[in-house]
Amino acid sequence: MALIYKLFKLDPNSREGVVSATSILSVIVNLFVALMKVVVGLLASSIAIVSEGVNNATDALSSILTLVGTKLAAKTPDAKHPFGYGRIEYLTNMVIASFILVGGAEMMLNSIKLIFNPEKLNVSYVSLAVVAISAIIKYFLGVYTIKTGKRVGSQSLEAVGVDCRNDSFVSVVTIISSLVYLLGNISIDAYAGLFTSYLIVKAGYDIMKDTVAELLGQPADEELVKDLYKEIRGTEGIINAVDMVLHNYGPDAYTGSCNVELDHKSSVGDAYEFLRPLQIRLLEKNHVAMVFGIYAVDNDSADSKKLRKEIADFVRNNEHIKSYHAIYSDKRINTIYCDLVIDYEVDREAITRQFEAYLKSIYPDKNIQVNIDTEFV
Repeated sequence: MALIYKLFKLDPNSREGVVSATSILSVIVNLFVALMKVVVGLLASSIAIVSEGVNNATDALSSILTLVGTKLAAKTPDAKHPFGYGRIEYLTNMVIASFILVGGAEMMLNSIKLIFNPEKLNVSYVSLAVVAISAIIKYFLGVYTIKTGKRVGSQSLEAVGVDCRNDSFVSVVTIISSLVYLLGNISIDAYAGLFTSYLIVKAGYDIMKDTVAELLGQPADEELVKDLYKEIRGTEGIINAVDMVLHNYGPDAYTGSCNVELDHKSSVGDAYEFLRPLQIRLLEKNHVAMVFGIYAVDNDSADSKKLRKEIADFVRNNEHIKSYHAIYSDKRINTIYCDLVIDYEVDREAITRQFEAYLKSIYPDKNIQVNIDTEFV
């Protein structure tokens, strides 16, 4: 790897440099393995081995796409794309998945044809040794690529690694089918090719499904969320942090919002003194541009403690309510505020009516303002 970093003038300490170097290594290894398998497969008249070689060549193309996608994703924001180009990596994933799906489907069709029109195999122990060597190489390359992809947060790299690792498993199937032919003179090459093509198509489908899920929007990485909440809640002056929403504009670019509970006696100036430095820390450490909303809370007065206990009793008896926050009684306008966090299985309007009726039975002269939340992270 050190040689690749040096030859291509890549920075080993940057995400782009690591992804690029790993992609280049994958291209070199896959082209070597592909050439080796295609030659052996043609000499042995084995569609399974030739198909593996073609699939390895596709892996090399996938690595090239990962390399190009990473370069484009690293472009700085501009007037047309103020959030940057990070999502190009998701498009790269979709193209890689498409290649895998097409390659697997073509192999499946060829295998089906071979079932109805079988051909004599010309398999040798030498050819099997070549396939076994390639399987070992692909397995360790796949494990390394997946590990690196997870370390730097590159889904494209992980996708290439998973496909690469799966190829080694496919090679094992090919070796088994060839041994059956050599030892028992029974040809299951077509069926091995069919099973192999299923594994390839499944890998492509999984990659495509995960990428589409990212584009549609799904909860952010759990470790990132925990780290953000820990940093925010650990900031002096903040009583609690809730309602976090994160928008992903690439593997390493987030915008987000979060509501924080502050003592109702705090001034805007007081809040600025700790919220502004917090924003800077989150941007530098977690690459999240965070905007804060503010809830005023009173945790000290007897009336406030009584109100919190009554709300806690209601929540405790309702399995669909996950938590509550932003409790405040504004005596100036005779209004009680509260947010309830619910799951996706309960009717929002129904739970709102129940909660309002409950508080009205205790505070008949109060206006009740309840807001229903769901967790986005």
